[in-house]
Amino acid sequence: MPDEKSPVEPFKRALVSTMRTIAETEELTVTFGTEPPGLRGLRARLPLPSRELNAGEVAELRGFSDAYALHLAHHDDKIGNAYEPQGGNARAIYDAMEQARCEAIGANQMSGMASNLTAALEKRIKTRGYDKITNKDEAPLAEAVALMVREKLTGAAVPEGARALVDFWRGWVDEKAGKDMARLAEAAEDQRAFARVTRDILTDLDMADELGENPDQSNENEEGQEEGEEQQSDQSQAGEAEQPEGMSAEEMEISEGEGEEGEGEMVEIDADDVPVDGEESDETAEGNQPWRPDNAPSQAREPDYKIFTAQYDEVIAAEDLCDQEELARLRQYLDQQLQQLHGVVSRLANRLQRRLMAKQNRTWEFDLEEGILDAARLTRVVIDPMHSLSYKMEHDMDFRDTVVTLLLDNSGSMRGRPITVAALCADILARTLERCGVKVEILGFTTRAWKGGQSRERWLSEGKPSNPGRLNDLRHIVYKSADSPWRRARRNLGLMMREGLLKENIDGEALIWAHNRLLARPEQRRIMMVISDGAPVDDSTLSVNAGNYLERHLRRVIEEIESHSPVELLAIGIGHDVTRYYRRAVTIVDAEQLGGAMTDKLAELFDEETGPAARGTGRSAVLNPRAAGGAKASAGARR
Repeated sequence: MPDEKSPVEPFKRALVSTMRTIAETEELTVTFGTEPPGLRGLRARLPLPSRELNAGEVAELRGFSDAYALHLAHHDDKIGNAYEPQGGNARAIYDAMEQARCEAIGANQMSGMASNLTAALEKRIKTRGYDKITNKDEAPLAEAVALMVREKLTGAAVPEGARALVDFWRGWVDEKAGKDMARLAEAAEDQRAFARVTRDILTDLDMADELGENPDQSNENEEGQEEGEEQQSDQSQAGEAEQPEGMSAEEMEISEGEGEEGEGEMVEIDADDVPVDGEESDETAEGNQPWRPDNAPSQAREPDYKIFTAQYDEVIAAEDLCDQEELARLRQYLDQQLQQLHGVVSRLANRLQRRLMAKQNRTWEFDLEEGILDAARLTRVVIDPMHSLSYKMEHDMDFRDTVVTLLLDNSGSMRGRPITVAALCADILARTLERCGVKVEILGFTTRAWKGGQSRERWLSEGKPSNPGRLNDLRHIVYKSADSPWRRARRNLGLMMREGLLKENIDGEALIWAHNRLLARPEQRRIMMVISDGAPVDDSTLSVNAGNYLERHLRRVIEEIESHSPVELLAIGIGHDVTRYYRRAVTIVDAEQLGGAMTDKLAELFDEETGPAARGTGRSAVLNPRAAGGAKASAGARR
């Protein structure tokens, strides 16, 4: 039972009651935990208060609770969704500005709430590392705009820790959208009016192509359409008599050609049904010929997956991204974060080690006519003296030489608990598998910058050519190579704790890169485990291509690996259903389950008598380095 003498429990109860009062709903559910705070629907998660409960911590907790309660009180989801932009970059700014509006309403009404919100903001700035930003590529535009909106609506200065972040963008934003930013104050109390001004600001910031349909214009069109339908109703009824019985004029048009729905739909064709450009017979393809995943021309497909430029991509070793002193500090921080989880994962890993060692050393054959007497089956002889004795024999087992690649999603959504748990689990499993003679490679994938980086700047300078394809700078990180011993690479995993490292994720090209590294290995059995918490997201690419551009490419890459490659592919999704992409996959709800899921899936693979080594005897699935973003070429210049 909780200690009633401690001030923590009364404080938590008062905090929850206050949140429900401000939000004007008794259905709000509030939990406290070590995970990052957040709000989803009517469920809020706040940081777990310490027993000391000092004044600074109280202010921060109240600030987080006030921010979520104000959002529930002043934000209407229907209005928000109606005006929400389609593009990822514009949507991030739109959401950040709306949250700043909700918090400003409360801050302007109550000075105490304003102090709490400032304390929570300063805590978030420090946690996300905004106080350590040194260049514009590390400064999220959405955060900078939100802080400028807060400044406009409340008159409060930008916190000292975020001044550098705002200064990187202030001149550009003021030049582009200064006039519309000045209109925000008069619209702050009206969400619909504020959303309209926000869309004007996004247009000023060269994001008009990400806004999507204007809801105000669509409402006018719907009203005009309804009037037109009423005027044409009599004519349509008269015309029906001239058509064959049971078929309308509209249905006849659809039966003769493409229907209205057919014009907007994209017909999907299975990858195996479309020949690959330059594909030859199986005998020719068995040589490791480069292959581009599912890029055959087809009228029923969207344009092929393209890369605008691979000049700025990089494959880089973890130790080359920061100095050894910082790596040691980050590793120490990682160890301190999850001491309790460390014991749980270690026990699971030791269990996996025992199973692997047993498979490597020996196996038993039972019910033989000669050998070692099987004492476990003597009861049959006691029950039936006429039953013959049973013998067993021990045999050495041929354990195939194996290499395992752990490919970790290093996107911004993994920030906090998920990336910490993933780093620790990868560390412990690498050490465990190494003891069993299984080589392990640990890789990570992200981008070098938000909003496209140098690739997008080059695209803009060249006049924004249409259909540019992938429009960001890849960063593929080697935390531990397969031939590197664990003791040398242990420190590298702390790099995942570095603020500013985690950005966006382009999964398809990351799988190609990791897959081709595996194919170059001499081991008989190759396993690749992907750990991710969401679908591929790169705002710069998706803002100028179809919304499912990266996802479609990921599906094609997975299909090719699973169908034609000797690499055994499996995936673990953290709060994200990866079973819709991968044949062999598991989805976990909480990052705490990751250690168990990783050990269980690896144990299942090693328990199988035969892996898919026989697979790939036809076409070789060595993916084209060009399709992999040219990352290998850039690696040589940087390592």
